Amino acid sequence: MIATVGLAIGIVFLAELGDKSQLMALTFALRYRWWVVLGGIATATAAVHVISVAIGHFLGAALPTTAIAAVASITFLAVGLWTLRELISGADDDEEPAPSRFATTAPFLVVLSAFLLAELGDRTMFATAALATDNNWAAVWLGSTIGMVAADALAIAAGILVGKHLPERAIGFGSGLLFLFIGALTGINTTFPDLALVGAAGIALLVPAVAAPALWLLRARRAAADRLATEAATTEISQRRA
Repeated sequence: MIATVGLAIGIVFLAELGDKSQLMALTFALRYRWWVVLGGIATATAAVHVISVAIGHFLGAALPTTAIAAVASITFLAVGLWTLRELISGADDDEEPAPSRFATTAPFLVVLSAFLLAELGDRTMFATAALATDNNWAAVWLGSTIGMVAADALAIAAGILVGKHLPERAIGFGSGLLFLFIGALTGINTTFPDLALVGAAGIALLVPAVAAPALWLLRARRAAADRLATEAATTEISQRRA
């Protein structure tokens, strides 16, 4: 059993290195406390891997993976747009933005649901199901859960280190763009499953690349409008006093 646990840890850990789940973990670590993110990931991973080892490849064949991936893609895109929308409401670059509604409402549930959607039908789930067909299911479940949590913990640590050296506005901006990238990448992989990862990632990068200058223009227009409104109000008050 110990050998099976070690095998599952190694396979899943290596499979998760560079996977989108690590990018998700890093992104969430920029917005939430690390233990909330880690707890959500561990809970979602344990749940998904229970399903995969319990039913194995039969469940994998029956899962509507395309529909699940489409929902996940839309969810990540919506979260990214919502996060960036909060930044547009700021009138001045020197002011810290108000906390995002997304960032202050049930963060554990947000992380949990996001990872559940992302991991259902993912390659890690199928790898776990394959291991469970020839090995002790409990050992596979334990090892695969530990392996995935360990891999994502590395990304969380990276998010913590990055977050310590960035202002809140930069963190919000970066996490919003990362969510857009994850959502676009998930959607592209779902629509074009035969497309290479490098090609899919290159296309997905276009979404945040377009969103960044669009956000800057919107904020510039908002700041200009606020300045005009302030100047008009000041002029009106001066005229009344005169």
